[in-house]
Amino acid sequence: MKLVKRLALVALIALSLAALGAGWAYNALTKPMNLTETTQFDVERGASIIKLGNQLSEMGWIEHPILARLAYQLNPQLVPKVGKYEIQPGTNLMEALTLFDAGETIFYPVTLLEGHTFREYLKTMQAKGNIEMTLLELTDKQIAEKLGLEQDSPEGMLFANTFRYHDGDTDLDILRQSNQLLQATLDELWANKVKGLPYKTPYEALIMASIIEKETGVAAERPLIARVFISRLEKGMRLQTDPTVIYGMGDRYQGNITRADLRRPTPYNTYQINGLPPTPIANVGKEAIHAALNPGETKALYFVAKGDGSHVFSNTLVEHNAAVAKFQRFQRRKDYTSTPTN
Repeated sequence: MKLVKRLALVALIALSLAALGAGWAYNALTKPMNLTETTQFDVERGASIIKLGNQLSEMGWIEHPILARLAYQLNPQLVPKVGKYEIQPGTNLMEALTLFDAGETIFYPVTLLEGHTFREYLKTMQAKGNIEMTLLELTDKQIAEKLGLEQDSPEGMLFANTFRYHDGDTDLDILRQSNQLLQATLDELWANKVKGLPYKTPYEALIMASIIEKETGVAAERPLIARVFISRLEKGMRLQTDPTVIYGMGDRYQGNITRADLRRPTPYNTYQINGLPPTPIANVGKEAIHAALNPGETKALYFVAKGDGSHVFSNTLVEHNAAVAKFQRFQRRKDYTSTPTN
């Protein structure tokens, strides 16, 4: 009997110790880590749960590295994902390890603005400092191929918007998001366009949208400018829009357009070519595409900038020349010509 009692006592003690151990482990795993403010934590490539336990212990966030091993034994499916995480005060070890396993890394915003070229988009992403830049040394055609475009240039094939990305995402990752959103938006608006427009393809509408985008930042003017350019196309008149000339000048543009620039042939000089240029001249948002496909109502064939971001619209060349004299001639270089001119 004494032996039985002893064995029972040993078993009771073992169970008590196991219960105490389990209670300590539970409390330690669910106790908030020593963190007083929101802090970023990097899970590096090759990091294991055990290694993370050592890191967190060295940082003073948890008391014992063995806690991470206990967490792994309780849930051996935990696999930390590489990335930068935001840890809030009050987070316990199990919650942090679950966060790493889910790969819920920090999202960062990057804003790609309307009216900017894709090369300017690359500079914007490069300036963020945590986007892997893979496209800077590639040609336009190579970038278009990587995006899976039918065109040889990615210009205009990116949607102006704010995009979210993870630390270490590539510029190509972000541009793919932008292109997919552009394609979806263009398809939707093309399907609901007004009748009788002079575009054969959605791409031509996108070219027009890019010109509209560069001509005005005043939302209410976009449909009117669209109608002016559409009316000019329908009448066989050249578009004569300065932003296309500037785009065609490339690095030669230093802030002013001369009469010689207007006479110099380029594929984009709409003072010299008929119809639309071969590609968009910038990337756009939904509003410019909508204006190109749903133009406003006006008989105007001309417009001139007033200098405050808005424009004066004219039905005749005589009216237009008077507006140019009033708003442009004494504000610009003498060799500057407004758009359109005839």
